[in-house]
Amino acid sequence: ALRPDLRIVPLRGNLDTRLKKLFTENLDAIVVAKAGLLRAKREETGQHLDPELFIPAVGQGALGIETREDDPGVRELVGLLEHPETRARVTAERAYLERLEGGCQVPLAAHARIEGQTLVIKGMVADISGTEVIRRERAGPLEDAAELGLGLADALLLAGADRILKEIYGGE
Repeated sequence: ALRPDLRIVPLRGNLDTRLKKLFTENLDAIVVAKAGLLRAKREETGQHLDPELFIPAVGQGALGIETREDDPGVRELVGLLEHPETRARVTAERAYLERLEGGCQVPLAAHARIEGQTLVIKGMVADISGTEVIRRERAGPLEDAAELGLGLADALLLAGADRILKEIYGGE
């Protein structure tokens, strides 16, 4: 949507395969995760995509640990790794995703950040072509994370995301 002059093509494969395709398929650029480049110790030139402009998929960059529910000892140990700010951010983003019934093939995104004691969440829903993009933002207390995500989703639905999502899901 920001660059209608670009032609977007699908790109599959692991990091090395994608980087090779940059040259073998005569592409001008590719988008890959910086974490993957760092992990592979690759020093490719590139540009950081600002999440304020390029809102990422829900939960990007967050790690989760799952434990057995019936093992309080392990749960207590793992609980020491809890990061309340990350939990608030992910809670807001996941509430948003759930309200919109999003999946990995749907062009929707959300990114929450914390400013002091305020959680700010931005969301976006786009049509498949990327020509229609609806963006909204909500802010409030950290403890209202889920409500902020739901409210953001509702605001997007009222702004036309409901129509876009119905088209994507085939009129369901």
